[in-house]
Amino acid sequence: MATAAAAVVARAKRLIQHHFFAADAVRPDRAVAFAPDSRIEERLFARYREAGVIHEESPGYYWLDLPAYDRLIQDRFARVRMALLLLVAVFVGLAVLGANGVFH
Repeated sequence: MATAAAAVVARAKRLIQHHFFAADAVRPDRAVAFAPDSRIEERLFARYREAGVIHEESPGYYWLDLPAYDRLIQDRFARVRMALLLLVAVFVGLAVLGANGVFH
């Protein structure tokens, strides 16, 4: 179930991003109309707006801020990297404890 939800979210992200990239709407003077097609797109769009990634130039017309988008992607990768490093540290710690007979 979680995998299906992740796939739906990933698809919505791609659709939103593609809408702005395909129209080259990456500057205020290139703002395009956008209306989310689903609740997921609506939530992601709101999240992008709150993060300063998507800006409203005029009512119903938006553009994607590339530097803010890049920061969002970099922050996401940094969080994933930190989680993976933490997970590796836990496994290494468990392996060391197991090798020293703590679990016997």
